[in-house]
Amino acid sequence: MKYTLIFVAAFSMLAAGTGMAGTGSTLEQIKATEKVRIGFRDNKPPMSFLDSDKQPVGYSIELCTRIVNEVKNQLSNPGIKIEFVPVSASDRFQALVDNRIDILCGSTTKTLSRSELVDFTQLTFVTGASLISLDSVGVEGIADLQGRKVAAVENTTTIDSLSIALSEAVSDAEIVPVASARDGMDALVKGEVQAFSSDQVVLIGHALTHEGPEKFSIANDVFSFEPFALAVRRNDSDFRLLADRVLSKLNRTSQITPIYAKWFGRFTKKVPTLLEAMYILNSTPE
Repeated sequence: MKYTLIFVAAFSMLAAGTGMAGTGSTLEQIKATEKVRIGFRDNKPPMSFLDSDKQPVGYSIELCTRIVNEVKNQLSNPGIKIEFVPVSASDRFQALVDNRIDILCGSTTKTLSRSELVDFTQLTFVTGASLISLDSVGVEGIADLQGRKVAAVENTTTIDSLSIALSEAVSDAEIVPVASARDGMDALVKGEVQAFSSDQVVLIGHALTHEGPEKFSIANDVFSFEPFALAVRRNDSDFRLLADRVLSKLNRTSQITPIYAKWFGRFTKKVPTLLEAMYILNSTPE
C-alpha cells in the first residue's frame, strides 16, 4: 500500500508538471491571447515581403490573413489581432517548435523530412528552382555555370537541389552560401558571383522590385520541383483543418484566381497549367 501511494503521488506530480509545461492547442492560445502570430519572410517577393510602408504583404501573407478571418469567425471574436513575427531561413521551423509563431507564411517547400519538425497545410503554390544573372553575363542554365560562382541561401531546399544538379552536370561551379536572398542579389550585382539561385517565382519578384530590373536575366528552365505550403505546429489537427478548409474554399470557389492575379499579374496574366491543376486537386469538398 505504501509503494502504491508513492507511485500514485509521483504519477500525479508528473501529470501535473506535464500539463503545466503544455501550451495547449493553437486555437486555445489564440482564444486566450486574442492574437494570431504570423511568421513571415521579409525578402521573398511576391510571396512574403515588406512593402514601401514596411508592412508584410504578398501572396502567402494574404492566404494567412484569410485564415485569420476564419479564426475570428470560429471563435466568434472579431477583435482578434495579427502579430507579424519576422523569421529567417534558419530559424523559421524552430519558431513553430518553440511556440513563437502560430503559422509560417512565406515561400516554404513542403518536404517529408521537414514534416518531422512541423505540419503542413495543403499545397498553396508550385514552382521550381532556377537562376538569375546579370544580362551581360547571360546564365541560361546549369551548363553555363561551369567555372563560375553561384549563390544560394543556406538551409533551403534550393541549395540542396543546386548541389545535386551541378553534380549531375559534372560541373566545377562553386556554390556560395548566403544568409538571405537579399545577400544573394547583392553578391550578384557586385560581381562576387555570376548567378543567384532560388525559386523561379521569387527570382522574378526580386528582379521586378530591384532597381534597374532590365539588367537581369532569368533562366527559363527549372531544375527542381518546389511545392509550397504553410507550416503549422505538429499534432494540432484542429488548426491545420481550419487552415485547409480556408484554402480548399478559395480553390473551390475560384477566389484564389484574383489573389493570384493580384500578386503575379505583373509576371504573367494566365495561371500556369501546373498551378491550375494544383488548385483543382486541392478543391476538397466540405
